[in-house]
Amino acid sequence: QVQLVESGGGLVQPGGSLRLSCVARGSHFWLYDMAWYRQAPGKQRDLVAALSSDGNTNYADSVKGRFTISRDNAQNTVYLQMNSLKSGGTAVYYCCAKLGPFGSATWGPGTQVTVSS
Repeated sequence: QVQLVESGGGLVQPGGSLRLSCVARGSHFWLYDMAWYRQAPGKQRDLVAALSSDGNTNYADSVKGRFTISRDNAQNTVYLQMNSLKSGGTAVYYCCAKLGPFGSATWGPGTQVTVSS
C-alpha cells in the first residue's frame, strides 16, 4: 500500500494557474489508479480528475479543458495542472490511490487551494 503526500497548493488570483503534485511512497505505483478530489467548506468531496494505470482519464465537467491530470511512474508522482482557475476552485485538494476497481482507497492529507483576488 502507498502513502500519499500532496504539495503545490496556495493562493492564486482568478484566471491564474497552479500545479499540484502528489508523491506516492511505496511500491508498484504504476499499478494504481490515481485521482484528484476536492472539498470546499461545507460541501462533499468531489472527483476532479482521474487517471487509470493504463492511461485513461476522466474529468469533472466543471474542469474540462482547464485542468490536466498526468503521472510520472518513474518519480511515483501524479500531477494536476490547473489553468484558468475560478473562485469556485477554492477547496482542499486530495490525492487518491486505488489498486484496481475493487481495491480500497488511500488518501493524502490534502493541500489548500484558494482562488481569490
